Amino acid sequence: MDAGAAARATSAVSSIPRDQDGPVFRAPWEAQAFAMALTLHDRGVFTWPEWAAALADQIKRAQAAGDPDTGETYYQHWLATLEHLVAAKGVTTTETLHRYRDAWDHAADRTPHGQPIVLTAADFE
Repeated sequence: MDAGAAARATSAVSSIPRDQDGPVFRAPWEAQAFAMALTLHDRGVFTWPEWAAALADQIKRAQAAGDPDTGETYYQHWLATLEHLVAAKGVTTTETLHRYRDAWDHAADRTPHGQPIVLTAADFE
């Protein structure tokens, strides 16, 4: 991950969990979601103020629906915001996102524990 890009993101989005070294993650998927947002920002898909507003809206909706906001769900909101913005910006469709999510779920279900998950054409059926 580009340390400069991560520093710019943590500066622009004050809610990002961090320590003195930068962003912190509880699981690898959180770091991957963070990196995807950095890449899409660097490619001009959204600005950090736009991202921060969309993330704040997502968190408010989740809290209104009962999310206890203990910090454990932060990157779930991050991922939901990422999915929303890429669909809203026309990078992909919600249907395509769901299709790939379902395919990855299928691939994970058939993969033995400890083995790498490999997505195949059959996972889309």
